[in-house]
Amino acid sequence: MSQLPEALQELAESQRWVITRQQALAAGLTRSAIHARVSGGRWQRIYPGVLATFSGEPGRAALLWAAVLRAGPEAALSHQTAAELHGLTRKPPQLIHVTVPSGRRVEPVPGLIIHRSARILAARHPCQAPPRTRIEETVLDLSHGARTFDEALGWVSAACGGRLTTPQRIAEAMTQRARLRYRKALQLAVGDIASGVHTVLEYRYLHDVERPHGLPRAERQVRVVRDGGRTEYQDVLYRKYLVAVETDGRIAHPAESQWRDMHRDNAAATDGIVTLRYNWSDVTGRPCTVAAEVGAVLAKRGWPGPVRPCGPCCTLPRS
Repeated sequence: MSQLPEALQELAESQRWVITRQQALAAGLTRSAIHARVSGGRWQRIYPGVLATFSGEPGRAALLWAAVLRAGPEAALSHQTAAELHGLTRKPPQLIHVTVPSGRRVEPVPGLIIHRSARILAARHPCQAPPRTRIEETVLDLSHGARTFDEALGWVSAACGGRLTTPQRIAEAMTQRARLRYRKALQLAVGDIASGVHTVLEYRYLHDVERPHGLPRAERQVRVVRDGGRTEYQDVLYRKYLVAVETDGRIAHPAESQWRDMHRDNAAATDGIVTLRYNWSDVTGRPCTVAAEVGAVLAKRGWPGPVRPCGPCCTLPRS
């Protein structure tokens, strides 16, 4: 890394050694000095007007700084890129998303997706670096762009279930938006998430199985402390009848997870709890059958019932 003027050293370090041409000029470097560093290979040009003050391959953090510096003052990383920085998604998106104030013109740059918002100053996190949208704003940006309600709900559930934010903060952020796809459905879903629904599949169980078929209201995400101080959580618990329902939305079910689930079921059995386990295709593909099975077990445990048809097309067995 080439020697930097003292006035530029601290700034460059805070930006992962990425600076703008204007920042270099403001620190006292001349245009010819900047050109000499770039042409000599000590610095490199990442975007027009944005320079890396080193010669090696830029890392992810340097590229993110370069993107937001290219977008200009008051810009913030957003959407999938902000989700990456907040830990909401594990796989970095191939394209970098940046939001700028409405009306700003940014020349198209390969690899960058530019969004515009009149509320970017309010949506931008006040201190995190590189600049990014707040977690609640990120979630709503992604929900607004989702292809389906389930996809939108998935972002909200992941953020709240991962304790990155709360349903109350999501609800408050929703009130600040004039336009939001799936607004009414998400407002209802946020209430369910506040009561313990942590995944899309748990939401589907509540809305497609439990409520429409008249099953008793269950407790959700029930904390149980086992011998040795080990803490476990039960997705759905009908405590009065000692019946638990576990939902598993994973397509693959690794052996380690299978054993963990089995140990949890066995531990619940020692408390007299019967555990029923359903996957995505069960809950979304045959909710009436699942309701019938859960209702039958609840009935044997003292629930007076009955399981009721969810509508004229319900496939609930008549018996």
